[in-house]
Amino acid sequence: MEKILSEVMMLIGATFMLIASLGVVRLPDLFMRMHSNTKSATLGVFFMMLGLSIHFGSLSIFIRALSVVLFFMITAPVAAQIIARAAYFSGVPLWKETMSDALEGHYNFSTHTLSNLDNDD
Repeated sequence: MEKILSEVMMLIGATFMLIASLGVVRLPDLFMRMHSNTKSATLGVFFMMLGLSIHFGSLSIFIRALSVVLFFMITAPVAAQIIARAAYFSGVPLWKETMSDALEGHYNFSTHTLSNLDNDD
C-alpha cells in the first residue's frame, strides 16, 4: 500500500512539473510564464518529496524532504516577485491582451520609485 501511495504522490508531482514546463513553453509573456512555473513547480516539489518520504519511511528522510518543501515554498514566491519586479522595471513588455497594468503611471523610471498605488489621481 505504501508503494502505491508513494508512486501516486510522485506521479502527481511529476504532473505538476509537466504543467509548469508547458506553461513556460505555451504562455505568451514572461510574467505569466513565471506565475505558472512558480506555482506548479512548488506543488510538484511538494508531492515529489511527499512521495519520497513515504517510499523510504524514515524520519530522517521525512525531515529532509520537509526541509526541501519549506525551502521551496519560502524562496520560490520571493524569487519570482524579485524577478518580476526587475523585469517590469527594466521594461519587459506585457502581453498585448493584458487587461490591466496596476503599476502603469505609478513608477518613475528616472528615480526608480513607486508612487502611492491607492491614490488614483
